[in-house]
Amino acid sequence: MIQPGEMAPDFALPDQDKNVHKLSDYRGKPVVLLFYPLDFSPVCSNEMACFRDALSVFNDLDAQVFGISVDSVWAHKAFAAQQGIEFPLLADFHPKGDVCKKYGVYLEDKGICDRVVVVIDPEGRVSEVIHVGIPNVPDVEQVAEAVKKAAAATA
Repeated sequence: MIQPGEMAPDFALPDQDKNVHKLSDYRGKPVVLLFYPLDFSPVCSNEMACFRDALSVFNDLDAQVFGISVDSVWAHKAFAAQQGIEFPLLADFHPKGDVCKKYGVYLEDKGICDRVVVVIDPEGRVSEVIHVGIPNVPDVEQVAEAVKKAAAATA
């Protein structure tokens, strides 16, 4: 698994609207990567609802939030519509799990990524890695504090 202090591997992935997001395009602001197993599963639905409801907190911190899973663009589109998610859900679909593997969060035996939050500072370095585990929902306040710390470290 990727560690704090390492440069975050760059990637370019499509979101639910087929817009391609390149991580390096977000330099200058904190980035939150929410790696999660699958759209529509109960815990993932709860996790995305928590971040949907707290999105203004991350907007106020000038942070970009991304959800990332191995689901397709089409699954993300339906999931975002059902859940009212307004932040990008990135499809690490083909090659399957390529970005998840770069971050060390792909579970080869299950064919999905683990539930891990990676906070990246404005310079593109990993500031914090929060391994939540598949059955758990991340603590939004803990993630917001990690974003504040990441922003302050480069200010």
